[in-house]
Amino acid sequence: MTDLSDDHDALLARGRRLQLWTIAWNLMEVFVTIGLGVAAGSLALVAFGLDSIVEVFASVVAIWYIKDHHADRRSLRALRLVAASFVVLGVYLLVASTYSIATGAKAESSPFGIAYLVVTASVMFGLARVKRVMALASNSAPLRAEASMTFLDGCLATGILTALVLNAAAGLWWADPGAALLVAAACFREAVDTWRASNEG
Repeated sequence: MTDLSDDHDALLARGRRLQLWTIAWNLMEVFVTIGLGVAAGSLALVAFGLDSIVEVFASVVAIWYIKDHHADRRSLRALRLVAASFVVLGVYLLVASTYSIATGAKAESSPFGIAYLVVTASVMFGLARVKRVMALASNSAPLRAEASMTFLDGCLATGILTALVLNAAAGLWWADPGAALLVAAACFREAVDTWRASNEG
């Protein structure tokens, strides 16, 4: 008979590999999207690159949790750190979007940015699905919370992709900050839910 603890540890080891893959992708994303954003004068692309830094932090927290998940209260601390990263990302998107709307900042079209966001949205949604399945199988609240962060990254990529297409095709410059505001609201909701989960743990 297979030891359940061995199965659990194997799932967490797989989770660690997923987090390392996520970190590698997001670090590349920081340089690619900020570079494309600066070239096109796109606040949304620059913001997307900066938000990847927050997501690297969430993945590092998940790895820290996996390293010694039996430690006292580590699950609670990991959940609260991920909740805090949701808040940081939400605040950043809120401030950046509000500033963009207030100043009427208009970005140039970025075909390379659009192409890259198509790829990254697909990757993030795929990763989020695999992470969630693994987190549910291992009954890990911190990993479920981090999977939600990855899903939001996919939503943010999709929102900014839509905004860039609308801006390029119809000149709707406000679609970009509008999409980011919706993702900011989702971040705050996830932060509250994750913090509540830490109190129940």
